[in-house]
Amino acid sequence: MTLKQLVNKAKDKTNFKGLKAYIAFCDEYLHFIEENLQAVIVSQNENHYQFYQYNKSGNFQITRPINSNLMYDAKTFEKASKEFLKVLKGIKTINKNDNSLRQLLNNATYTIQQSVGAALDALPAGQSNTARKLNGDLFEQFIRLIINELGIKCNAGVMQIPVIVDGQRLFDMSYQHDLIIEQNNDIKVIGSIKTSSKDRIDKIFIDKFLYNKLTEKDTPHIAIFLNDVQRKNTRNENEYGINATFLPGHFKGYTVKLNPLDGVYYCDIRPNMLTEDILKDHIRTFDHLLIEDIWKFID
Repeated sequence: MTLKQLVNKAKDKTNFKGLKAYIAFCDEYLHFIEENLQAVIVSQNENHYQFYQYNKSGNFQITRPINSNLMYDAKTFEKASKEFLKVLKGIKTINKNDNSLRQLLNNATYTIQQSVGAALDALPAGQSNTARKLNGDLFEQFIRLIINELGIKCNAGVMQIPVIVDGQRLFDMSYQHDLIIEQNNDIKVIGSIKTSSKDRIDKIFIDKFLYNKLTEKDTPHIAIFLNDVQRKNTRNENEYGINATFLPGHFKGYTVKLNPLDGVYYCDIRPNMLTEDILKDHIRTFDHLLIEDIWKFID
């Protein structure tokens, strides 16, 4: 498959109706980059990040940063993708202490989504906003498909939120969310699904505050992110590094002074999220949602 064919496929959201369609696209992309890249550029400041540079067929465009510790190659993905589906189907019975299965869930999710995002990076620079929107929409859909594969029905949409005062329903407000898990007409979880927290973290905390204030409930609100890094140019225009887009001060401030979120999950978690006070207590890798936390929310 050519790069043009891959890009055209990624541009059409109807090509991604199920998990197997996402896996098939990733497989095609990984096989393509084995032989058809102009270069693989290593990040100057965090060497495990790489940038793929396409050849002339992709106008020598350079992709988003790819974490080589998480991104599978074609051969490894062929086996991992089959195991990924198997683990999702049997998530309740897997060994929770098996770190290799946890790594599989994070790495497969990351690899599949980054194959979509990196393919869309081959679009001309003037279409970068289109690529960003498409990538975000496909990530949201991908995460919902993963949760559905667990046997938990979920959707996105506009909710009519009852405004309750002193136990009485006065009127409804419309609210849109990326993830809604509902059982027996009771909303169990509300979630935000974004490729990164950049420019969005404030709204997610405020959404929880407003929703629970308006409804006089304590409905869990979670956030699911792919990563929080972006490309930056160094002093030498031919060298590249990465910038973190996560705002730890904002996250800590809202957690302490407004309300904590009930779960924040990353495939590509930043080192400070594992070590800093407050961050390490509220941010976890994506496997924790699938293996443990989501079942507590709906219990």
